[in-house]
Amino acid sequence: MKHNKILILYAHPSPHRSEVNKPMIRAAKKIAGVTVVDLYYEYPNFDIDIDKEQQRLRDHDVIIFQFPLYWYSTPSILKEWQDLVLEYGFAYGSEGTALHGKPMLCVLSAGGKEQAYDLNGLNHFTIRQLLAPIEQMANLTGMRYLPPFTLFNARTAYEERRIPEHLKQYKRLLHALVENRLDIEQAAPLTLLTHKLDDLIAAKED
Repeated sequence: MKHNKILILYAHPSPHRSEVNKPMIRAAKKIAGVTVVDLYYEYPNFDIDIDKEQQRLRDHDVIIFQFPLYWYSTPSILKEWQDLVLEYGFAYGSEGTALHGKPMLCVLSAGGKEQAYDLNGLNHFTIRQLLAPIEQMANLTGMRYLPPFTLFNARTAYEERRIPEHLKQYKRLLHALVENRLDIEQAAPLTLLTHKLDDLIAAKED
């Protein structure tokens, strides 16, 4: 069975304050086949090395954006990364096929409760709807967009002892992606990846 190489582009402006993403990234670094790039650490002045980042994309099979949700979007360095790295002729256009067929997803933490991200909730949109610009970026560049893997109500996750289970599921997701055991076709139309993970891995294994 072919094993995939996973690239995690991690964007957290205050990683030392993170109760959720920091342990997740620490765990991801220990998984064979996973490469973690801390964008704020590597590019503190936002001076992104375009050639280096494009080569990283070429060298990996699955692309993950990991970040805390900031004002219904990504932290600013991930937008800068997209603006600079995903060039015409590389990521899109008649000759820009470097990313074609690569699965892509967002792994994020959100401060609000899950029911707040709904048509009738406080935020009026689902997480997937709010991330529509990233989904369309994936579509334009030929990637296979997957629904977000999300921890809601992240501000109280540590006190409520929800992080260990989320961390366990995250590691399970990464192992499944590395080992090509996640059912991409069944995952693609879902609103969230989080609640259906067991079914998506089991379906691939059957």
